[in-house]
Amino acid sequence: QVQLVESGGGSVQTGGSLRLSCVASGYLPSQYYCWGWFRQAPGKEREGVAAIDSGGSTTYAGSVKGRFTISKDNAKNTLYLEMNSLKPEDTAMYYCAAARGVWPSGCTSWLLSTSNYWGQGTQVTVSS
Repeated sequence: QVQLVESGGGSVQTGGSLRLSCVASGYLPSQYYCWGWFRQAPGKEREGVAAIDSGGSTTYAGSVKGRFTISKDNAKNTLYLEMNSLKPEDTAMYYCAAARGVWPSGCTSWLLSTSNYWGQGTQVTVSS
């Protein structure tokens, strides 16, 4: 069992920045593991935003590539999402997620998954 607790959401204007954090407790495999960030805007399906694997390789949704950066601190079991050049369309509830077990096929495919451990979510609102 893995518990995830997010923090760092808020309201910013277009072009602003925010940093999300997610602290994980419980067992995380040391290889072939994915965790990352999903988001869900009102009236839309939840979508994968960014993921990082146990080796530190990252993958991003096309809509955030070049603006968002995912990173992790293994010693602190903490995941981060640095969001820059925010746009109104980035407004959503952001969820930290971790795979239920190993994911050897890579985190790009994991970003399409729905059966994960989930945090409670943190709201990000970008105003124009």
